Amino acid sequence: MKKAAQIRSVETLACDAGWRNYHFVKIMTEDGIVGWSEYDEGFGAPGVTAAIERLAARIVGKNAFQHERIYAELFAATRPAAGGVVALALGAIENALLDVKAKALGVPCYELLGGKIRDRIRVYWSHCATWRINHPDWFKPAITSLDGVKSIGNEVREKGFTAMKTNIFVYTDGKPQGWRPGFGSPFEPEINVDRKVLRNLCMHLEAIRDGAGPDVDLLLDLNFNAKTEGYLKILRAIKDMDLFWVEIDIFNPQALGYIRRQSPHPVSSCETLLGLREFLPYFSEQAMDVAIIDTPWNGVWQSMKIAAAAEHFEVNVAPHNFYGHLCTMQNAHFSAAVPNLRIMETDIDRLAWDHELFTHVPEIVDGHLIMPDRAGWGTEPNEEGLRAHPPKSQGGLLNYGQKK
Repeated sequence: MKKAAQIRSVETLACDAGWRNYHFVKIMTEDGIVGWSEYDEGFGAPGVTAAIERLAARIVGKNAFQHERIYAELFAATRPAAGGVVALALGAIENALLDVKAKALGVPCYELLGGKIRDRIRVYWSHCATWRINHPDWFKPAITSLDGVKSIGNEVREKGFTAMKTNIFVYTDGKPQGWRPGFGSPFEPEINVDRKVLRNLCMHLEAIRDGAGPDVDLLLDLNFNAKTEGYLKILRAIKDMDLFWVEIDIFNPQALGYIRRQSPHPVSSCETLLGLREFLPYFSEQAMDVAIIDTPWNGVWQSMKIAAAAEHFEVNVAPHNFYGHLCTMQNAHFSAAVPNLRIMETDIDRLAWDHELFTHVPEIVDGHLIMPDRAGWGTEPNEEGLRAHPPKSQGGLLNYGQKK
């Protein structure tokens, strides 16, 4: 084994990211090569850091080039509790190992994935209106009315984006508020969809469409905010709208297949699934038009396997990407290399200090991310910037619906 590839240390770092924290793995080899990955604890997965730190002792001294072997060994050691937080830890470690290997070879990570197919990746503006409504302290200007929703639709078009995605809102006295019972805000565990929600959703979609005009693709993310009956009610209510896709999260592949067969719009799903085994029942059911893969969660190497399976079932894929700039680049390398790509998610509304946290920010021109040719992921955390924004003790979905 080349000394350059022998793992010397594994470290985790975090910083303040407004309503949540950003988290990173730093792997250093004996020759001082540093590989990075970004992972997340805010999207319903507290404890990933503890899992990574517990697993780290098992990989020190191993050959970083052998990321498939390391992944297989870690999976074997955690098999009785495979999935969940443990799977996210494995994905984070895998992604940092890919960065090490690519930097040692002096190539971009996409070369490890078979080489890039595309130089420019079409992106959609995710959480459009959503961040400015739900988190006005961090994403400006705040949106407090339908006029603001219409205005951001116009902003999307004027800035050259060709697609945007928004969420469900209800308007009380004209002021929008996120409707997220699937995440406990409001706490309505029955997750029923009533007339008010349907009426307000249609109003919201019409406003953002009015602002963006007819040539910008509109995507709708329903998350886990309904049951089968509720999703069908929503789809019937918006059947005459021109939508790129409707994104639906549901734990039962048969239920999703039933919904898709009655949907007037393409259906995307699966962003919270972990590993090929969890995706296969959805593929077999032909439950979705587009499979969304979270590559920070799964690991980019494992995600390529999932995408290859999707290709067998005539399904295209799209990365789940609503994190920091390093996650965006991890997803971009996947998107550059995977044949059956549909489109890539990205957040355009950013924290005021996001640019301080990374050595390079993604280059987006005319609604497309331009792939760099720098070694590794093409960006890495700026440790001085991370220290300037220490992590907070609370945040993410665990604080949704909690009184301040």
